[in-house]
Amino acid sequence: MPRISPARTRPARTALAVTLLTATAAVTAACGDTGGLRGAGATPTATSPAKLWPHLSPATSPAWNYDDGESELVRGITAPGDDIHKVDPVAVVREEIRRHPDDYTSAKAPYAGTTRRLADCAEGAGHGNCPVLKPYYRDLTGDGRDDLTLGFRLLPGNQTAVRVYTFESDRLVQVMSNDDAVSGVELAGRSVIIHSPSDIADYEYRFQWTWDPDQRVMLLTHDEMLRTGGGKGGKRDRRVPPSPSPTPSPTVSPSASVGAG
Repeated sequence: MPRISPARTRPARTALAVTLLTATAAVTAACGDTGGLRGAGATPTATSPAKLWPHLSPATSPAWNYDDGESELVRGITAPGDDIHKVDPVAVVREEIRRHPDDYTSAKAPYAGTTRRLADCAEGAGHGNCPVLKPYYRDLTGDGRDDLTLGFRLLPGNQTAVRVYTFESDRLVQVMSNDDAVSGVELAGRSVIIHSPSDIADYEYRFQWTWDPDQRVMLLTHDEMLRTGGGKGGKRDRRVPPSPSPTPSPTVSPSASVGAG
């Protein structure tokens, strides 16, 4: 970039500004615009937050489980140089099934269908009828190494499990876990954003999980209900029977494809 000489005086800079303004006015006039200012309407009056019940004793513990986030060690799975690209995603899901028999293998396991369908994973995640979806890789923890974002279908229902794994001191650790009806997933910065359908038409739930370096887990930092369509809203018609065909895999945003491999 050329160096601007300090000898340039204020009158010279003023003359240059006048020249630019004149040229701008000429272009505007050529476009048929009078160049006059137009009012944007009345500015709404700013209203400060009104604090309610100032004498109410504050709560000291949560009443509900807000998915505060917790890590879980995945035993028996390692990779040379802690390269998470060399970890078999199907093996990771098999290990989760082993750790949580009540969910996957017991007599009343709600996700027994996932266990049965793992037999279709001979070609690996993301192929054929394998319930384990294509893995995605991105540095979500900020340590300069890729982490694993993994999804798999919770069968026979229409929910999807979303997990994030990282290596810590030669150990594979699950740092994020979410099970829900999923319509889309995105990766943005240090966050995983999950879109879920709402009971109200033209709205969706959007959950953002973000890496917290102090807690060393991903925390649920945003939980929103957002408008997605231009309709009149209203409740979805629950009388429509579910389709007998398998629920398609969740849509993955193009932003999530960064670092995929």
